[in-house]
Amino acid sequence: MPTEIERKFLVRDRSIVSGLTGVRMAQGYLADNGMIVRVRVVGDKGFLTLKGKTVGLSRAEFEYEIPLADAQVLLADFASLGRIEKVRYYLPVNELTFEIDVFEQELSGLVVAEVELPSEDHPVPSLTWLGDDVSHDPRYRNSELAVSRTVPR
Repeated sequence: MPTEIERKFLVRDRSIVSGLTGVRMAQGYLADNGMIVRVRVVGDKGFLTLKGKTVGLSRAEFEYEIPLADAQVLLADFASLGRIEKVRYYLPVNELTFEIDVFEQELSGLVVAEVELPSEDHPVPSLTWLGDDVSHDPRYRNSELAVSRTVPR
């Protein structure tokens, strides 16, 4: 079973994305009862993702590419739990890749870095631009941000 092991941090220095090329994303949530069903549009591609309950830093994750037109309809008509828009930047650091999300609209000003790890005890490098670890703070889950539409304080 595919498993996602992820740490999430606030970004202290937003200039870290200067010079990087970002990818615009829109995503919406169709269900969230501890397990999440998400639809995402990235450029000209659509994706449907199912995420299991989080245990520690890990959870099951299944992602499938779907036709763009289907993803657009799901996003527009079925994402009843909310949606978010962001620009994602990819920053390789050693053997890891940080995904830096710069949120838009009501969430403007929020910048979060996620990094997928090979194991829960894998060290995350100490980087000056990384801020607080919010991996266990549910307010920073994208599904929660889509519902609240506000930047946590």
